[in-house]
Amino acid sequence: MSQSFHRVMRLSLTLVLAFTYTCTIAATLFVQEPSFTMTQSVQKKHFSPSHADHNHAHVITPDQDKAPIMIGFVLLEHFSMVAFTGAVDALVTANLVQTEKLFDYATLSLTGSSVVSDLGIEIATGSSVEKALNASSQLFDVLIVCGGYRCQLAEQPALTEYLKNHQKNDAYLGGLWNGSIALAHAGLTQGRRIAVHPDNHPYVKEHFQDTAIAKETSIIDGSILSCSGPVSALGMMLSLVEDMQGNRIARAVKEILTCDQLAESPITPIPQPTDEAKYPDALKKVLELMRSNIEEPLTLEELLHYASVSRRQLERLFQNHLETSPSRYYLELRITYARRLLQQTNKPIIEVAIASGFVSSSHFSNCFKDYFGVAPSNFRKKTSQA
Repeated sequence: MSQSFHRVMRLSLTLVLAFTYTCTIAATLFVQEPSFTMTQSVQKKHFSPSHADHNHAHVITPDQDKAPIMIGFVLLEHFSMVAFTGAVDALVTANLVQTEKLFDYATLSLTGSSVVSDLGIEIATGSSVEKALNASSQLFDVLIVCGGYRCQLAEQPALTEYLKNHQKNDAYLGGLWNGSIALAHAGLTQGRRIAVHPDNHPYVKEHFQDTAIAKETSIIDGSILSCSGPVSALGMMLSLVEDMQGNRIARAVKEILTCDQLAESPITPIPQPTDEAKYPDALKKVLELMRSNIEEPLTLEELLHYASVSRRQLERLFQNHLETSPSRYYLELRITYARRLLQQTNKPIIEVAIASGFVSSSHFSNCFKDYFGVAPSNFRKKTSQA
């Protein structure tokens, strides 16, 4: 009787242990991330260099009571609409990638009346140069003269005086197309290099011998910025954004506005390292596998198998070329993909998490918050209001 009782007890205990073990394994399989992601070991809140440019400008920072940088655009008659809108687009985009407003702008004309662009579109301006001269407080941090192919090159005395007032206030002064000629009339380009449309090179050489014509299509020389046409207007403004807000913001704006210039194909949903063409074949293979498997991340063993490299070789390749580990790169790739889904779609958070390779919304939320400073739901709310 005693032996039978002990056998029953041992059998019961064995069944209980087996059941507990099975439940533990099942739970682990359900909630555990693929072994390669190792997200629990990633504690740094800063993106590695390979993903910093794509994400830094989107990181939520505490609200600051910092006034936006004020930029004034003086629109000359027949100004280049494309050059003007390209310049403004850079400023608006810089505001969109941040939760705080970085730039604000206003338009002026010489007389205060509407100005007709080179496209024949009439633009109403907020003020006139003459009126602004009388209101000494109406000075900008940056003042840009917008020229165009048919703009008159003769000096405008009121504009000359207005530009000089800004120089005394240590403002940036700029010219789009041939707008920099107005700066030359004000004596602000002496000993400096400016970019100007090729058709206006003879005029500059004849009237302003102390001003050098730059070979570049856009340039910032000290506090003087200039570009030679509509295409280079964006380049000039990106340089200005970098000078005033830093490289990270400028690169984020560039990524958005020059995607059609940088991409090899019409659609590039996942960012690619700029030097990837020079990478070893094994590294390129792994990067392509990672980008192609966001929703269902591959394990380390699978990546090693497909790329035919050892773990040590792969880790060395990532460290030498991307300054990070394979696991961290893969995680940041998925986090970047999730950030774009949050900004560009109305998918529920759980669907964004699954599409980005996370098996639970809580784990996704924690990883996302580590990098962007807020939970995914708050990030979507803040960026939609920006």
